[in-house]
Amino acid sequence: MKLIANILFALAATVALSGCIGPPIELTPKTEQILRSTPPIRFLLTFDDGPSASGFFNPTSAILDVLANNPIEPGIKAVFFVQTEAPRAGGSELGRKIMQRENAAGHILGFHTATPWHTNHRSLSAQELEQALTLGSADIAAITGSAPVLLRPPFWNYDKRTFAAYQRHNLKVLLTDLSANDGKIWGFNGSPRRRANLLRQMSEVRERIAAGELPTVDGVIPVVVTFHDLNRYTSWHIEEYLQILLDSARETGVTTAAKPFYDEQAALQRAALARTVRDANQPVHLPGIWSWFWDSNSH
Repeated sequence: MKLIANILFALAATVALSGCIGPPIELTPKTEQILRSTPPIRFLLTFDDGPSASGFFNPTSAILDVLANNPIEPGIKAVFFVQTEAPRAGGSELGRKIMQRENAAGHILGFHTATPWHTNHRSLSAQELEQALTLGSADIAAITGSAPVLLRPPFWNYDKRTFAAYQRHNLKVLLTDLSANDGKIWGFNGSPRRRANLLRQMSEVRERIAAGELPTVDGVIPVVVTFHDLNRYTSWHIEEYLQILLDSARETGVTTAAKPFYDEQAALQRAALARTVRDANQPVHLPGIWSWFWDSNSH
């Protein structure tokens, strides 16, 4: 029943995510003036659900290739929230090899799941959740040499019970500011409105920056972006996505740093930790329809 519920939820989310995308919020003179004295932003890239276990044009490997070598900023580092026990992800021999590659390249491995499926942590019993967190942390530590510190709950969803379990394992929840809405792995997984989607979301982030809601770390404001490295469409278009992020910032009046993406692991980790959720009762903002799905203020 849990599997069926997760599948039905994923289908419902897919339908909702394919809905209307509003125009960007208009830049007012007041906001424009505030932004003149605001530090520049730097995009903090994250990828969920991988690594891919596909032996045919592996999307995770393709994304790693582009992050390492692209005309915008070579050597980009990202956070990969991995499914360590999923047979089509990190539970495979190829998946483990790719996680080793990610670690060796200076990326950060964060915890996503340690169950055979993309299971909502809230649907797990206390014992099942404890087992998953222990197993997943051990899986990652076996590759990196240390337990993970960053966690992203499946479907962004947590409550006081699961949050307390994360804290017992010294895991900190990182959500997102921008979402490519590319989590559709089966069926039609293209994103024909990817530019309009990120432009609208970037205008919302700009308003939060102007309101002083986002912290400054090492002289820049980290803006968290989420993709899914199981999605071949994403891997085919990842270089374009990087350019869309830069264009979206420019078109909404937001200044990017000279290096618009993180290219050093320690700085990436400091920025990610600064953006984590401190308390289960902390109000959080999720892009698009996700805040509608989960009333973030009622965890």
